[in-house]
Amino acid sequence: MRSSILLVSLVSAGLVLSGCASTEYSNTSKGAAIGAVAGAVAGKATGNHKNKRLAIGAAVGALAGAAVGSYMDKQEKALNDELSGTGVKVVRDGDKLRLDIPAQLTFDINRSDIRSNLFPVFNDIAKVLRDYEKTMLVIAGHTDDTGAYQYNMNLSQARANSVKQYLLAQGIKEIRVETQGYGPSYPIVSNTSEANRALNRRVEIHIEPIVN
Repeated sequence: MRSSILLVSLVSAGLVLSGCASTEYSNTSKGAAIGAVAGAVAGKATGNHKNKRLAIGAAVGALAGAAVGSYMDKQEKALNDELSGTGVKVVRDGDKLRLDIPAQLTFDINRSDIRSNLFPVFNDIAKVLRDYEKTMLVIAGHTDDTGAYQYNMNLSQARANSVKQYLLAQGIKEIRVETQGYGPSYPIVSNTSEANRALNRRVEIHIEPIVN
């Protein structure tokens, strides 16, 4: 388990980020925007992967009926227990989960290598994902709209790839994992201030159950 020093630093970073959000967005409207964006990204990421899901099911097994909800309930609890106080949010949408990881916690500016002090956090994520392997993972990278569009697309893809490679090194089966860099295409708030741009710079791990 991570050290208390790591927890304190991550909690502080998370509080700074949450405290910086522009006042022009109410909690309700921000929640609606995040939900809409997450749904669009998840739909693009997993909607056309029937063959991929079949392959994963053949490799690690699949879920059926009431087992799906129970399986995801347990996985959600395990993730919340492991990630409490780290700044990583666990979001439930039906039988799907999403991990929202602020880029500021994970990467230095204009870099795609994961900060070493975040390794324990990703170790904890990998531990749960290993325990609940009947899921497909799509790692999505996002940026704000500052700078050249293609640069941001490349950076977001590189960051998603870095997270994937780290998880693979921790024993996650490669067949379960896909990556996608979306650059500035899916902001959760308008890029009208530095506080808002900070919210848009993020990595998401979408976790979808593999069902029969």
